[in-house]
Amino acid sequence: MIVVTTPTGQIGRQVLGHLLERPDTTAGIRVIARDPARLPERVRAHVEVVEGSHADPTVLKEACEGADRVFWLVPPTPWADSVEGHFRDFTEPLREVIADGGIQRVVSVSTLGRAVAKDAGQVSASLAMDKAIADTGVHYRALCPPFLMENLLGQAESIRDAGTFFLALADDRVLRTCATDDIAATAARLLLDDSWAGQEDIPLVGPDDLSPEGMAQVISEVLDRPVRVQRTSSTDYKATMLRYGASEAWAQGLADMTEAMNTQGFYGAAAPSTPGSAPTGFRQWCQEVLRPAVSA
Repeated sequence: MIVVTTPTGQIGRQVLGHLLERPDTTAGIRVIARDPARLPERVRAHVEVVEGSHADPTVLKEACEGADRVFWLVPPTPWADSVEGHFRDFTEPLREVIADGGIQRVVSVSTLGRAVAKDAGQVSASLAMDKAIADTGVHYRALCPPFLMENLLGQAESIRDAGTFFLALADDRVLRTCATDDIAATAARLLLDDSWAGQEDIPLVGPDDLSPEGMAQVISEVLDRPVRVQRTSSTDYKATMLRYGASEAWAQGLADMTEAMNTQGFYGAAAPSTPGSAPTGFRQWCQEVLRPAVSA
């Protein structure tokens, strides 16, 4: 039995989609959903649903009863009053379930920056989560992408109406990227394979070596209109997040993460591409995902 967290989220729903494409090799799928009604009817017909949050020990224990594999993702929660506490509140119930036995393999979405990122907000909290899970001794694969291409979808309206997107990153440095479907495909492959053991980080780095300015050029060519990137400061980024309702702690964490990305370079040119696990190029993603979103 495979347990899937965040089945209606950006990555979790794609993981579920890949798993459901292989019903002949899947012993069974159980999902944890805060709002089961958000699951498409075709999905509900083929999975077991446990209602609630996977931060709730009772809910997680129920979902993991009789299961041996878990897809794990801590959802971003901008109103959380502590970044570290948010990750810890999700991770501790998982550690308890693993200690009870039964769960043999965990596939988690983490981030690049292992042994590099320091004081990096949500990145540091994610890396601490990895260590906490790995310390249980469970067979573990941490999927480690850099900047998600889908982060730009939140700026589709600005790209369409103003021809501008904003990044609080140096505009002339390489920014490694990854498409979320490549993360989902890798996760599903690992969840369907019961032969791997031990603990390992799996980098997921797309084939491009684009700077934000280079990304703007690709977007311009795909959309056939001028699009530019405007750099903002981490302070401005924090202020924007606060205006959108983020807590002080969450907004500060994002600012710290951005500063660390700029100064420590863990999403930069030093991270080699991994075409075997992250084949989607930025241009392909813009054609298949961003252009329809901008046109919507």
